[in-house]
Amino acid sequence: MQTISFLRRTALACGMALLAAPAFAQDAYPSKPITIVVGYPPGGSTDLTGRTVATELSARLGVPVVIENIGGAGGAIGAQKVANAAPDGYTFLVGASNEIAINKLVTKKVKYDVKDFTAIGLIASQPLVLVASTGSGVKNLAEFTQKVSKNPGKFSYGSSGVGTSLHLAGEMVKEQGKLFMTHIPYRGVAPLTNDLLGNNLEYGVFVLSSGLPHIKSGKVIALGTTEAKRSPTTPDIPALAESPQYKNVDIGVWFALMGPAHLPKPVFDKVKKALNETLQSPEFKKKMEASGSTVAAPSVNIDQFLAAEVAKYKKIVEFAKIEE
Repeated sequence: MQTISFLRRTALACGMALLAAPAFAQDAYPSKPITIVVGYPPGGSTDLTGRTVATELSARLGVPVVIENIGGAGGAIGAQKVANAAPDGYTFLVGASNEIAINKLVTKKVKYDVKDFTAIGLIASQPLVLVASTGSGVKNLAEFTQKVSKNPGKFSYGSSGVGTSLHLAGEMVKEQGKLFMTHIPYRGVAPLTNDLLGNNLEYGVFVLSSGLPHIKSGKVIALGTTEAKRSPTTPDIPALAESPQYKNVDIGVWFALMGPAHLPKPVFDKVKKALNETLQSPEFKKKMEASGSTVAAPSVNIDQFLAAEVAKYKKIVEFAKIEE
């Protein structure tokens, strides 16, 4: 009888241990290095944001957080890898507005959607800036509007490619200002910059951090930033929205931390807590502001934010008839 009782107690203990195993496993998360995918080569604004976030998350989660750069297709290849990854908390994406919200609207080649991710939180945002070449003959937004309005179809603006945030910002300016300009898509920012500085192109759209060195040197003229309010980085450059004709212009580049869909809640909660602490870190804010970005408030509801952004981009894409 004692032997049977011992066996019963042993079996019960083993059963309870098995039931508790998932809880112990979740409590142990993370137990190995975490990978953050960035859908662009090293050196760009998304890569810089990803690396800055990775350092902070590593310190808070207690494991290495490494960056994997997977360039191509406007960030879509890297984003697709994360969408396909196991939802175990070891693969995340630091993505920008392009690969998360825009690409799906402008090309049928992109197979993932926002719903294929677990949105952890918004990290930061950065305005774009509408600029004029020194040879354009305009010094401010009013002169730009007057000149383009009187010469429909005569002038062109450039962006870093079809369907990018820069392209959509240009189309939003056209829609709000009731302007007719030709869009010239470039294969990246470098050739766009060369043509603007060489006065081979009248107007262009930059990410603020990319355009700022050329604005400060006087090689291009800033006409206005594209978010609703002036950037704290450049308080001397007016927001386009300050002009009544462009009052609804509000578009920028933003960065978010995303995981695969169906991320377990205990994992989500730990990473979300670490991200929120990061967003409130003075050192993190200082680094991001130095790059031209404004750090997001932890209170931002990322799901509502993404839904609103997709709706906004969809309207611009339909206006501009963008499709690849």
